[in-house]
Amino acid sequence: MSLFGTNTGFGSGGTGVFGTTTTDSHNPMKDVEVTSPPDDSISCLAFSPPTMPGNFLIGGSWANDVRCWEVQDNGQTVPKAQQMHTGPVLDVCWSDDGSKVFTASCDKTAKMWDLNSNQTIQIAQHEGPIRTIHWIKAPNYSCVMTGSWDKTLKFWDTRSPNPMMSLQMPERCFCADVVYPMAVVATAERGLIVYQLENQPSEFRRIESPLKHQHRCVAIFKDKQSKPTGFALGSIEGRVAIHYINPPNPAKDNFTFKCHRSNGTNTATPQDIYAVNAISFHPVHGTLATVGSDGRFSFWDKDARTKLKTSEQLDQPITACCFNNNGNIFAYASSYDWSKGHEYYNPQKKNYIFLRNAAEELKPRNKK
Repeated sequence: MSLFGTNTGFGSGGTGVFGTTTTDSHNPMKDVEVTSPPDDSISCLAFSPPTMPGNFLIGGSWANDVRCWEVQDNGQTVPKAQQMHTGPVLDVCWSDDGSKVFTASCDKTAKMWDLNSNQTIQIAQHEGPIRTIHWIKAPNYSCVMTGSWDKTLKFWDTRSPNPMMSLQMPERCFCADVVYPMAVVATAERGLIVYQLENQPSEFRRIESPLKHQHRCVAIFKDKQSKPTGFALGSIEGRVAIHYINPPNPAKDNFTFKCHRSNGTNTATPQDIYAVNAISFHPVHGTLATVGSDGRFSFWDKDARTKLKTSEQLDQPITACCFNNNGNIFAYASSYDWSKGHEYYNPQKKNYIFLRNAAEELKPRNKK
């Protein structure tokens, strides 16, 4: 029986010798640890697409490497391969057929990793570090989209050293997401741009940010017909905005909510506020996960506007997260994000990637 396919005891609390729950601050949720995690902070995670049999996880890190693990049905992880850049890897994505992985780095290049031959070739070049990378599969073209701190968004067909197109942005790219035919990019100085990708990419709309602080992460969500209809945007100020592109009632439908903050509503003590480091939507239920510098993950139902679950606190920030293609596995990475500066960096501390059974916990409360 598959550990991820059914609701088994995967990721449930462990018990100590005397029958009490053991406290383990690096893994308080008792989730499965991925073997051979990266040796420096983990910047990005991505699971293989549904076109591939099995589950493969890619992780990029500040140790300049990209690693690939096979996640077996029993929860065991097998390291398969790794590739290097000459600078920290900031983002990774898969091609739609699962044969290639694309990696973006501070070394100002993006690479295409052919998993069958285990070879990489450079496919993109920017004037500054490349912060985001996404594969676009349109009916009439396919390409890789890279967003950089050089304030450009470039589109590459992977065979040519020159981009098919380069679009100027008002500021440095901080985060992006793509669900064809829509792309959204959030930049420095709270810039927010939506692109349409049909026929060829073009700027669709600039949006005034619903958040007052620096943008940190963005994820597109779909409607019941599986069409991209809006996005969730997270900031460094413990807040997420839910924003629809064309809502019937903007004032009502768009909203923001606080998250990744300490000690609730007690106004006597000041509240600690943490960055939202990543947002990921569940591929089946449309609910979402957020992870933060507070070392917690939370699951939310945006339609019912309720929180479904919050994890216990890990002893490090959570820097990245993703769901596998059928939504049964939630992966999250625990490593230092430098949110408190160099004096809180402990090189002795290990980095971890955890896997949790997400089949039940992300179901909306009142499923119609």
